[in-house]
Amino acid sequence: MSFSNRTNLHPSTFILIGIPGLENAHIWISIPFCLVYMVALLGNFALLFIIKTDTSLHEPMYLFLCMLAVTDLVVCTIAIPKLLSLFWFKDREIRFEACLTQVFLIHSCSTMESGFFLAMAFDRYVAICKPLRHSAILTHTVIGSLGLAIVFRGAVLISPHPFLLRWLPYCKTNIISHTYCEFMALIKLACAETRIRRAYSLIVAFLTGGLDFILIICSYILILHAVFQLPSKEARLKTLGTCGSHVCVILVSYIPAFFSFLTHRFGHHVPPHVHIFVANIYLLVPPMVNPIIYGVRTKRIRERILKNPA
Repeated sequence: MSFSNRTNLHPSTFILIGIPGLENAHIWISIPFCLVYMVALLGNFALLFIIKTDTSLHEPMYLFLCMLAVTDLVVCTIAIPKLLSLFWFKDREIRFEACLTQVFLIHSCSTMESGFFLAMAFDRYVAICKPLRHSAILTHTVIGSLGLAIVFRGAVLISPHPFLLRWLPYCKTNIISHTYCEFMALIKLACAETRIRRAYSLIVAFLTGGLDFILIICSYILILHAVFQLPSKEARLKTLGTCGSHVCVILVSYIPAFFSFLTHRFGHHVPPHVHIFVANIYLLVPPMVNPIIYGVRTKRIRERILKNPA
């Protein structure tokens, strides 16, 4: 199937081409993508079910983990079914409105995920540095308010993105060299000045993911300072062990996110298929890995999984 490289100012549809240069391998690439997606669905739904049904797990860390699981499910479900449709059935077309919706949901939910990582870091800070006040500080009301604030921040800061894209003229092409609609991928198709739009996206990225990451690092500096004040090595290791799962999911999520963000804006010499692979890993692997990490490393969740229902 061939597509025209020219389009009008406001196309009704865009064409997703998948992974440039690897079109003949799309079927084979789709197999691990599909398996990872199924594991992500199963793992996150299982995590939500376990935490919901076990009242002993209705604590700050697990409640924030539920919020993270919901956003993980939304992110991968917004992108992966269309990707599999593209790979399996050559369904390359996506409506302009659906494309803008995909941009909003992927970027806003990714922003929310970053906020939940910060909230979980705050929980670890309070639990380790102010253990006697943990239950008084992180009440269910406070947890709910933090969750709503994180969702509100993600929705409000990303909501201009679809409008910024809608008002652009697309007279270069309507072909997107990607597996899903992304803000920078669409910006590159415009034939108008996009400097202000790019600047806004960069500022939002810093005020969300960048600032969250800085605050997470600050929280762990304070945590490490408190841990090294403990009298015994055993107590230090046990306390640090409570942060292990959180650190792992942060590394799994932030490393591909930063790589994808930087290569889209500055990595002009990075091969397109490498960038697109990383962008898909950023959307798909963390939702799969997060419940596995918490299921394996968190004793109470592991015991609940292995517990005989009878």
